[in-house]
Amino acid sequence: MLVTLLGTGTSSGVPQIGCTCAVCRSVDFRDKRLRSSIHIAVDGRSFVVDTGPDFRQQVLRMDLQQLDAVLYTHEHKDHTAGLDEVRAFNFRSGRDMPVYGRPSVLTQLTQEFAYIFAEKKYPGIPRVQVNSIQNQPFDVQGIRIIPIEVMHHKLPVYGYRIGDFTYLTDLNYISETELEKVMGTKVLVLDALQREPHLSHFTLDQSVALAKRIGAEMTYFTHISHKLGLHREVEAELPANIRLGYDTLKIRL
Repeated sequence: MLVTLLGTGTSSGVPQIGCTCAVCRSVDFRDKRLRSSIHIAVDGRSFVVDTGPDFRQQVLRMDLQQLDAVLYTHEHKDHTAGLDEVRAFNFRSGRDMPVYGRPSVLTQLTQEFAYIFAEKKYPGIPRVQVNSIQNQPFDVQGIRIIPIEVMHHKLPVYGYRIGDFTYLTDLNYISETELEKVMGTKVLVLDALQREPHLSHFTLDQSVALAKRIGAEMTYFTHISHKLGLHREVEAELPANIRLGYDTLKIRL
């Protein structure tokens, strides 16, 4: 399995117009973060988790030639706004794009992208095949995927586990029952927004504590705000097996 971090930022983690903070002025490429998303290549299959506003830029940057399905964590725009860009993969494959999400996500997509789901299809629009999922394991083209329900303030969000890899973004709470699904994972990608308390995201200290409890061989933080600080400085504070993620980072399992 090869996991690529397509984006590790938030809407407050990408360079801000007019911002003069150290992160926005940094020349370190690791401080230049697009909206959070990952690509997973496993057993000849190619999946992305979330299609945010930067999705087109992300897949062009990695020269992605094949995409077999899209998994959604939740319905917020910074995770769904790039759905229209799957049309390029429709053209390449000649197939509708399977998308997977909880019912609330699929409802949001049908409202936000009504033209995709209209009865009369305009030529050239994206073609998608929607698949409603619940909090139980499901298969995508022979690949077993385990949803992990977490809370983003009061909004349920799905993380995903595939084999020894787990992805958890946009959360500030996980129940003991759901945490059991994560235990034993070898590589974890986990939300770590900023140092200060936040309504719907873990702080850096909370994420470090959770990562230590899970005990993965390696943990990478994602969904990083520019408020967290410079990549090189934050990494210097972290344990050896906990790192900040960065855009284009490749993780091989």
